[in-house]
Amino acid sequence: MTGVVIAVDGPSGVGKSTVCKGVADRLGLSYLDTGATYRLAALHCLREGIDLDNDDDVAAALETMNAGVGLDPQNPTFVLDQEDVSRLIRSDEVTSVVSRIAVNLEARAVLGRLQRDLIAQEVAGGRSGGAGIVAEGRDVTTVIAPDADVRVLLTADPEVRVARRALETGATDPDHTREAVLGRDSRDAIGVDFHTAADGVTTIDTTNLGVDEVVSAVIDLAHRSLL
Repeated sequence: MTGVVIAVDGPSGVGKSTVCKGVADRLGLSYLDTGATYRLAALHCLREGIDLDNDDDVAAALETMNAGVGLDPQNPTFVLDQEDVSRLIRSDEVTSVVSRIAVNLEARAVLGRLQRDLIAQEVAGGRSGGAGIVAEGRDVTTVIAPDADVRVLLTADPEVRVARRALETGATDPDHTREAVLGRDSRDAIGVDFHTAADGVTTIDTTNLGVDEVVSAVIDLAHRSLL
């Protein structure tokens, strides 16, 4: 495979990250979590004291953000002002405000350019040597990489998604986890529809599937699309 782009969208708790890392690892591709760039942006704005309700100020801050993204599927990294903030962007503080970045259309445009540039770099060479990239998020199949070789929407039953997130995070408060998953989906849906597959996008319901089964299904789609 040369220069392949696999785009995967879906709501929280469908297993996007685990599946996409698995696909990238097995195919020798790079991996991009586009949602994490919103977390990176949120952390930057918090550190700079930017009013997250001021769309213009947020977008302007992101234009000058000194950020770096590592695309190794086994160790994806995020750097802000030369500091590795891969753990910090997953903090409760960032999680509580990241949706305010996601619904800011000006911020989405800035981060969209960053994401497209990262994808283009991998197709041209980059870390993968031109093999390509697996990119996951909520608008990758429709906005960021609508011409991707493979476009997939992962779905799952809402309660299954909540249970998966609780298992992943070790959370003991079901109401808090439900709000973190379904509440964020509701807020983020203002900016993009990530529950319904667009034309040409293959839907895979992961409710009753294991990770390996979903990884294999995506890889099969990749092989078929490149025959």
